[in-house]
Amino acid sequence: MKKYLVLLGFGALCCGTSCTKHEEAKEEAVKYLVTSPMLEDTIITKEYVAQIHAIQHIEMRALEKGYLQKIYVDEGQTVQKGQLMFQIMPLMYQAELKRSEAEANYVGIEYQNTKRLADNNVVSKSELALAAAKVGKAQAEVSLAKTHLSFTTIKAPFDGIMDHFEVRQGSLVDEGDLLTTLSDNSKMWVYFNVPEAEYLSYKTNAKSDNQTHVNLLMANNEQFKYPGVVQTIEADFNNETGNIAFRATFPNPEGLLRSGETGSVLMTVPLKHAIIIPQKATYEVLEKKYVYVLDSKNVVHQREITIASEMPDLYIVKSGLKPTDKFMLEGIRKVKDGDKIEFTYEAPKQVIANLGTHSE
Repeated sequence: MKKYLVLLGFGALCCGTSCTKHEEAKEEAVKYLVTSPMLEDTIITKEYVAQIHAIQHIEMRALEKGYLQKIYVDEGQTVQKGQLMFQIMPLMYQAELKRSEAEANYVGIEYQNTKRLADNNVVSKSELALAAAKVGKAQAEVSLAKTHLSFTTIKAPFDGIMDHFEVRQGSLVDEGDLLTTLSDNSKMWVYFNVPEAEYLSYKTNAKSDNQTHVNLLMANNEQFKYPGVVQTIEADFNNETGNIAFRATFPNPEGLLRSGETGSVLMTVPLKHAIIIPQKATYEVLEKKYVYVLDSKNVVHQREITIASEMPDLYIVKSGLKPTDKFMLEGIRKVKDGDKIEFTYEAPKQVIANLGTHSE
């Protein structure tokens, strides 16, 4: 019986030792896939939050005081240049014009009488000059009265779209009171802010004889079908944000865009000698991105990287990696900082060509 127990224990020990060795051999056989960054010129699409404004957007204000006698248009209506929009009661200004015209007639008659007397040397030339001055003053008063009267009719200064009314028919308006706003939406100015580094890259790569074309991503995440052109860059950077404002002009023949909308400008930017890595080679800790980089002894070390831009399945690295570095592509959740690994190296071009899914 004792002999049987000894043999059984020896067998169990052999089995345990064999299993342990088998597991160790299995662990030793694990090899992780390792690659390097790909270095090449590429083009990325940068997205910038944008504000959309009509090429002309003005306030229509009363130029004279009086009752708003008539409104000839409606909110949201398209109006043509020169179309009558508002009428302020003109009676007082009509009366002022008639008074000025009567005064001009009176001094005109006085001037003619004085001129006849002057021609006969009855009065001096200075009196004739004084009479002529009175005529000029009276005519100026007539012109002023006509101007005040014309201000009671408010017409569209350009083709555009009406906004909502700030007053209603019959309201007493004062000089300068806001009546409505008018927008010319035939073209739209889209403003977006560009960081200093990206501005410098833009100016370095922009060709003086070619305008930069951009696209607009609207608030519903659909791309506006008409491309725009960057035509203006403001003179100064914003010291608080480090950004400078760009302005792109977009055609708007269908009137889809309206002043005050928001969206995103999509601008393609060429990058020279970009460091490109697969997204699945990275992991995130407290909103910072890391990779596992191998040293000369095949030991992995956690290294923080900064992302310059994102493409489908790829990151363009701003800092943290050199083209000669080797980093883990798969198995990053199975190792820890300081582990020594066995690996299989795969060329970066081959890795990127096979991308499509992210490792777990």
